[in-house]
Parts: sequence; structure tokens; C-alpha cells
Amino acid sequence: MSGHSKWSTIKHKKAKTDSQRAAVFQKYSRELIVSARLGGPDPAGNFRLRTAIEKAKAAGLPNDNIKRAIDKGAGNGASDNYEELTYEGYAAGGVAVVVDAMTDNRNRTAGDVRSIFTKFNGNLGTTGAVGWMFDKKGSIEFDTDIDFDKLFEAAITLDAEDVTEEEDCYRVITSVENFQAVVEGLEAEGFKSVTADFTRIPQNTVEVTDLKTATSVLRLIERLEELDDVQNVYANCDIPDEIAEQVEV
Repeated sequence: MSGHSKWSTIKHKKAKTDSQRAAVFQKYSRELIVSARLGGPDPAGNFRLRTAIEKAKAAGLPNDNIKRAIDKGAGNGASDNYEELTYEGYAAGGVAVVVDAMTDNRNRTAGDVRSIFTKFNGNLGTTGAVGWMFDKKGSIEFDTDIDFDKLFEAAITLDAEDVTEEEDCYRVITSVENFQAVVEGLEAEGFKSVTADFTRIPQNTVEVTDLKTATSVLRLIERLEELDDVQNVYANCDIPDEIAEQVEV
């Protein structure tokens, strides 16, 4: 995932336009709406909603927007009927791609996703085409100003699967079933996470060293992430940093 991760870092360093910011806010609002609809509007009793609120705040979503989204999900006022969908396919070079979407119009979303796959030399597949290549896990990130050894010991005691020291954060990986217990257990120990969410980790990666192929792969990921209906994009590419840095949007 180094190539995909590097690409995300490069993008985050670019200035965000108002339209980009609005699209990001829309994605978080949808997650808040669905979380409140499925588990109720009280974050104390709805872990998914609580993590959605924390992510939205970290992204700069105003409190008024957060409240409106939760109210919509709770049925207070008009609410779009969003459903969660997953699309699977291949990018150039045989790179597997999984797209998590949240939409009120599945035909529109499917058409948009298919068009992007085709435009950037990929192929949208059927359900199950590549999803089996990824393991769904809980991912909890922490700032690096905390004691890594203490975090490691606490996480392992709580049955976390792995704790890694990365370039800009510490990351705790858990099973889906143990995710909430680890997040809350670490909070009780005084470790406040930056983000806590589910992710898809590839079982194996595809190395991409050709600039043309890397450009197609990363542009496909970029365009998919720009779609209003898309929440997350996962790919099993392994692109060297020096190659990813040469790709232009």
C-alpha cells in the first residue's frame, strides 16, 4: 500500500479548494446520517456515530452541520435514503481496487464508478471479484507524541492484532469484532486516538514500477475518491515513493 499511502500524503499537502472541502464535508455528513439512522442519535450508545463525529470534527466539519446530519438520520426533518454499497474491480497492471460508497441512487453511482474504471484502463468487476484479497480490520491512529512502548503494551493486553510505528503516526490494528473494545480500552488507559475506523488491508500487493501504469492507477484512485458517493477507496498497489511523486493529478 505504500504507493497508495504516498499518494494520499501528496494530495493532503495540496491546497484544498472550496469545492474539494464541500465534497469532503458531504462524505462525512452522509456517514453521520447513516450512523444515526442505524444506531440512534446518541453517541454514548452508538459507537459508529461517535467515531463518525470524531472524524467529522477532525476534518473541520462545523458543529451545526454535524447536528443537522444527526437530526436527519434520526428522522427529524427530510432525510435522503442512503444505502451502503461496495464496488470491486481491477486498475491498470492488475491492481485490485475496492470502493465503498454511500448513495441515494445506485444506478447513478454504478455508472460513475464504471466510467472512471474504463477511462483509466481498469475494469469494474462483479461483487466478490477482488474483495477476498482484502481483510477488513479496525485501524486506530495515534499521534507520535505518546509513549509507543506503553501504547504497544496496552493494545496487546486488549488483544489488538498489531501495533506499528509509521512515518507520521502510530497505528493499532484490530479484528472487526474487537475494534470497539480496543478503542474504548485504550481511551480508558489515557490514549486518545486521532482516528478510529474500519479499513481493508490487502493480503498481497502488486508492485508497480512503470510510471505510465502508476499514473493510471493513482489517477483512477484520485477520481474515484472525488465522487460524492464514494466514501473510501482501497487498492493493493505497491508503488515506490519516487514513482508516486512523479505522478501529476
